[in-house]
Amino acid sequence: MSRVLIAGCGDIGSALGTRLLAEGHDVWGLRRSAAALPAGMTALRMDVTNPAALDNLPVGFDTVFYIVTPDTYEDAAYASAFVCGTENLLRALCSEGARPGRLIFVSSTSVYGQSQGEWVDEASPTDPRSFAGKRLLQGEEAVLGGPIPGTVVRFGGIYGRGEGRLVKRVRDGSPCQEAPPLYTNRIHRDDCVSVLHHLLNLDDPQRIYLGVDSEPAAQCAVMDWISAELGLPPSPRTAAVDDHGKGGKRCRNARLLATGYRFLYPSYRDGYGAVLEGAGAT
Repeated sequence: MSRVLIAGCGDIGSALGTRLLAEGHDVWGLRRSAAALPAGMTALRMDVTNPAALDNLPVGFDTVFYIVTPDTYEDAAYASAFVCGTENLLRALCSEGARPGRLIFVSSTSVYGQSQGEWVDEASPTDPRSFAGKRLLQGEEAVLGGPIPGTVVRFGGIYGRGEGRLVKRVRDGSPCQEAPPLYTNRIHRDDCVSVLHHLLNLDDPQRIYLGVDSEPAAQCAVMDWISAELGLPPSPRTAAVDDHGKGGKRCRNARLLATGYRFLYPSYRDGYGAVLEGAGAT
């Protein structure tokens, strides 16, 4: 069994840790707060954004997961979490010479700047438009150019813990963008956990994977489907707010599927169907 460090033990990190513990792995969880970690996980109360706090970081890990969440949706917070934090942890992990076999870094599809409905994959150009995408890309570059073999997972929009924001928008009667169609990419949080677990068990993973389900879909199609399941009328329509229009992008998951991974929820219908059933809405 492996010795695993999970830096960032929120919802996904804690669920991953619980799964690995059940398989007999030696799992360590690094987080700033004193909030309880899953039973059996060794707690490390440290802040990756503070280099001095990592001075006593244990070594000898086989695999490290970086699943950190910024405090706020601000550039400074993203720079701290994904640039400074990543670089600090890399230095600490290598300070004693016993380097991990792999570092798996959770990123986002926001590193892509395509916005006209283009199809993208792991080889597509990255030209992020948001500060979040820019900081995540800097973190990716630190990992992939660093001293530890690195793998980056670019997750789409994560949903599945409760009804979430999109179902609330449908219930509130919020509009969807119809012209041009706004393509969206998503992944259920259970698949996030399973993808990370799957990558841990690959002998020779590639450097970058897109973590999205198998059906990128127009925003209106998704919201209308949810509306129908809830017995509500279709969502009101709106158009893009600028002359150029923004249609999002469509992400391919072929590389991930080629590794043998099979999605628990391969489409938004599968995932949101489970969400609504769990909430007693269907």
